[in-house]
Amino acid sequence: MPSNNQPPGKSKVDKLVAEARRQRDLRESGYRERALKLFPWICGRCAREFTGANVRMLTVHHKDGNHDNNAPDGSNWELLCLYCHENEHARLLDQAAQEGGGAGPQAPATHKPFAALESLLKRKDGE
Repeated sequence: MPSNNQPPGKSKVDKLVAEARRQRDLRESGYRERALKLFPWICGRCAREFTGANVRMLTVHHKDGNHDNNAPDGSNWELLCLYCHENEHARLLDQAAQEGGGAGPQAPATHKPFAALESLLKRKDGE
């Protein structure tokens, strides 16, 4: 039994990932709670209204993309529903790709999954 009170088989990487997630959750819970107190529970894009029953679907978007920029007045935040938040990040990635940065063009695929298909079919017909 490990002396550090960790379950057997838990690697250092698992511990680091768990700690990083814990820190992220702590950070997010702080600014999320503040944002939910500052702003009305309405998506800033689609104007969908939220209640206590579905507020879990309302997220905090950092306007400048820096999750550590959490001004007390909420000036870097906007509340977005899950769908609009995902759309916003996809839009930013698309824009970066068009401008030549970020996720630009990828190398063409080299794998040819049907390269040997003709010989396989001939072999099967000749059985």
